[in-house]
Amino acid sequence: MKSNIDLHIHTNKSDGTLTPKEVVDRAVQNGATTIAISDHDTVDAHTRELYDYAQTQNVRVISAVEISTKTEKCGIHVLGYNIDVDNKVFRDKLYTLRNARHIYLHDVARKLGELGYEVNTEKLDKIASVTKKHIAQDIVNTFKNQEKLIKDFGYIPREGEFIETVMNEGCPAYVSKQTVTPKEAAEIIRKAGGKVILAHPVCYTYEDNLTDKEIISIIDDMNADGIEANYIYANRKDEKISNIEKWREIAKGKNLIVTVGSDFHGPEKGKPDIGLINENIEFTEEYLESIIENITK
Repeated sequence: MKSNIDLHIHTNKSDGTLTPKEVVDRAVQNGATTIAISDHDTVDAHTRELYDYAQTQNVRVISAVEISTKTEKCGIHVLGYNIDVDNKVFRDKLYTLRNARHIYLHDVARKLGELGYEVNTEKLDKIASVTKKHIAQDIVNTFKNQEKLIKDFGYIPREGEFIETVMNEGCPAYVSKQTVTPKEAAEIIRKAGGKVILAHPVCYTYEDNLTDKEIISIIDDMNADGIEANYIYANRKDEKISNIEKWREIAKGKNLIVTVGSDFHGPEKGKPDIGLINENIEFTEEYLESIIENITK
């Protein structure tokens, strides 16, 4: 069967395009009956209103978050599931991380300005959990940047390509953002009663050139409960790579749980949709039920 769960979804509370209610509606449309909204460094989507609405649509929403962390080599995302979203210490930690995003916004805007790009900093500053994606979208969608983009790229790039070429580590507009380590993020999640999952290990292979040994070392260091093994990575050419079986086997060998997620940010051509409905991947009902049990028990 196709997946009727999706444990990695973003809303407009971070860098997604749909509201939490619209995410529930799309889950219903795609046949997903259990979802986890895992916005970047915020749990603002998790309101009583959302849970009540989801219940009317027969959709179960699991509390989740995706914390942005940093190692010596690259950024790492850590997912937390079944967390107490009302935990004050937890929310205070997330607030500190989100505030660091705004310091980053102003620092990177200065660098981008020096390169000749115009950034709508005032508009972006109004986004609570502003991300690289928000900034890159603003760059590529601003008419005044078109001539510069065409000069640098030969065309108007997607935001993902702009990030990888201009903003990531080793690129001309790279800025180091105040952050936490994967191990520290794991501690924050556990103190809020959550399960700790390494997000999309396949991405670190193809975006950051980490070896399997290096990724496993991160998993071990933060004493992760599991791995987001069932994940499909779409690169800048819209080529899809999964490595699903490899990460399932690694999880099995280390007695870790696995999860499944689309990393949905909004309807986008070439990217996985909620429930992985258009992907060449099948699950048994028992397998999906075991995933839910593992992250909520």
